[in-house]
Amino acid sequence: MTRSLQDPATSTTEELLVAKFFRSSAGNWLSERRYYTLPDGATQEVVSEIAIEFLAPGCLELQELAGLHGLDALALTCGSKIEWDSKDSVTGKKASKGSTLFGALGNILYRDRGFATPKPITAIYHFPHPDTMCLKTEYQNSVFEEEIKLVGEKYRTRQTIISRAGEQVTIGQYLEKRIRV
Repeated sequence: MTRSLQDPATSTTEELLVAKFFRSSAGNWLSERRYYTLPDGATQEVVSEIAIEFLAPGCLELQELAGLHGLDALALTCGSKIEWDSKDSVTGKKASKGSTLFGALGNILYRDRGFATPKPITAIYHFPHPDTMCLKTEYQNSVFEEEIKLVGEKYRTRQTIISRAGEQVTIGQYLEKRIRV
């Protein structure tokens, strides 16, 4: 059975919330973040320009993403495409540039790649509040726990905690400012 957000009667509460969250996040953002390496406390500051696009059910990107995960082409209820261009805030040296796709089905986000792997991955998500999405992603003996919170229409905050072998190794804290819709 193929479900779609075009028929809210068949969508879960989480799918409706993630669609609203992805729509509200669409636009261009300036992300300023700091990573703390544990336990020594070494820090790295990064700034990124981020472009977020809402992906509607049935679009080509979501069909391709579904295929990477062995799902029916129309299974994903909505999604988001994120592109970024990052540099070290202190040195100005380019840090990374890339993109990733997210697609939702139930309480699972399907991705075309992970934070530290080019392979397709999944994350479990939930909403403790309609404007706050929490993700948990696990692969390669690492756990990535992330909270993304919309603060009005112009700001987002994020926090990521990365653990390996049961030990927290990195904390990332982000302030993202909308620069244009």
